[in-house]
Amino acid sequence: MAKKNIKLSVLDQSIVRKGFTARDAVMETIATAKFAENLGYHRFWVSEHHNSDIIAGSAPELLLVKLGDETSTIRLGSGGIMLPNHSSLKVAENFRMLETLFPGRIDLGMGRAPGGDRITATLLNPSNDFSEERYLTQLEHLQAFFTDTAGTQYGPILAVPQSPGIPAQWILSSSGGSSSIAARFGMGLAVAKFINGHASPDMVAAYRKQFQPSAQMEQPHAFLAISVLCAPTEEKANQLRKQAHYFFLQFEKGQFMPPPSYEEIKDYEFSYDELAIIERNKGRIVVGTQQEVKEQLTQLAEDFDVDEIMITSMTHSRDDRFKSFELLAEAFELTTMER
Repeated sequence: MAKKNIKLSVLDQSIVRKGFTARDAVMETIATAKFAENLGYHRFWVSEHHNSDIIAGSAPELLLVKLGDETSTIRLGSGGIMLPNHSSLKVAENFRMLETLFPGRIDLGMGRAPGGDRITATLLNPSNDFSEERYLTQLEHLQAFFTDTAGTQYGPILAVPQSPGIPAQWILSSSGGSSSIAARFGMGLAVAKFINGHASPDMVAAYRKQFQPSAQMEQPHAFLAISVLCAPTEEKANQLRKQAHYFFLQFEKGQFMPPPSYEEIKDYEFSYDELAIIERNKGRIVVGTQQEVKEQLTQLAEDFDVDEIMITSMTHSRDDRFKSFELLAEAFELTTMER
């Protein structure tokens, strides 16, 4: 069987590095989008998080306007809009405005996690009851707004501006339940393996089997999102691997801090319990040299039957992160013409 021609994309979370500011983090996100476009990455998504001093990305719909102005061809989107935090009508208007400004380039990736703690989510949307039924209703309302079929006894309700097209819609899923929702609504599926390292190819297989064609998507489309760090040498790869393991461990312990430098943790010895956590989380991240990472990502694409991998990478050093993107683009022979 011929190898897949794999597209690479980027998910950026605007991480605030130690000693830097939130503005620095957002400026790096903008620089990363431009860098990814020049390297030939297919799409660039930004996330929604709240009540965190190490993640500056709280409003994807606003940041996407700036990213659209700073780029010209790369697809742009949310990874994702946490729909229960918002009004469906306002989401439809925000993304119709983006589609009007940057026609044919906008993705609306959506999820149902709070993007933070439940208290903050309740403050963002006091009517949020965190139920699946409410989430499904919001998705139904969103389709009505995008197809101009919403209305009341008093007349139609339009999501404006009336853009000639609508954004491509994707459901973020780290479990089988959300993949079924993507199939039901005829949306794309983004498998968040960087969140759930145990996400399996069965999710994509079930999605494809259950997929119901929609006006926006006649065939099922899926991609895999995973943390990736690519290094020029084995020694550097081992350093990045230890940094990543330490960073994920702190999150597991509820200690939310920026990614550490290797110098800060080089002498740290993981305990038996911590090694068990690292083993449990190993499916969330791929770290290695250029050839090692290419082989692992290619195998994942084959296993999950996808032709696109979305990469998220959090490092102490911007240089390490950009080098990782560069090595990956080279390994997969990306060019700006592939889009």
